[in-house]
Amino acid sequence: MIDYPQETIGEPLLDDPKFATRHVNVFYGDKQAIFDASLDIGNNEVVALIGPSGCGKSTWLRCLNRMNDTIDICRVEGELRLDGEDIYDRKMDPVLLRARVGMVFQKPNPFPKSIYDNVAYGPKLHGLARNRAEMDEIVETSLRRAGLWEEVKDRLDAPGTGLSGGQQQRLCIARTIAVGPEVILMDEPASALDPIATAIIEELIDELRVNYSIAIVTHSMQQAARVSQRTAYFHMGRIIEVGETNQIFTNPRHQLTENYITGKFG
Repeated sequence: MIDYPQETIGEPLLDDPKFATRHVNVFYGDKQAIFDASLDIGNNEVVALIGPSGCGKSTWLRCLNRMNDTIDICRVEGELRLDGEDIYDRKMDPVLLRARVGMVFQKPNPFPKSIYDNVAYGPKLHGLARNRAEMDEIVETSLRRAGLWEEVKDRLDAPGTGLSGGQQQRLCIARTIAVGPEVILMDEPASALDPIATAIIEELIDELRVNYSIAIVTHSMQQAARVSQRTAYFHMGRIIEVGETNQIFTNPRHQLTENYITGKFG
């Protein structure tokens, strides 16, 4: 029998969060995947979500931009608020929500379009540019923020799918930030990349924190230690412990967290 804490250990809640989740339960049909999860994301903070495969990290992340809405048998309960606004309110348009809460997936997924059109796609959809000059500025600014401009500025008409894996992932990040999100969700964004591309993505995450709040699911504890300010440990659909990243990795307070950190299971 696993000794779960009665409530999450540590500091899952913040005084003035950008994103607040309270008592979140997620069900796939009759199967419960998330149990009473409460966790905040602060302004200009990177929160890392760690834990064994299948423990609920990605499921919780997908609640934050209502990606779980696309799964018929999925049901989400609890309170999820962005700047105090209930994101599951009937008046909330999921398309507009996903512009405010962008997502970068595990495998780079550029559209079969030019580099320019990949970045311009969202701004066109949401009417963010009045003319070509404004669109050019959005594209350049987004590619610069994603650390990709200098590498692609002379071939913006080339297909995005022709870039290397690491470049494709940065293109996807540029595409995400082109619509001016407030929060960026990253689901193992570097797991398909080589060490050099991974290092570039990690540096980029640190730079993006200046302008965005970020939640990142990662299977790499080293990566969590490098990029995040706080870390949440998930186990079997429960958030066991949350704390400052350094504390979680050097002095975990629950046995389950310690077992995972020290490699006893995972």
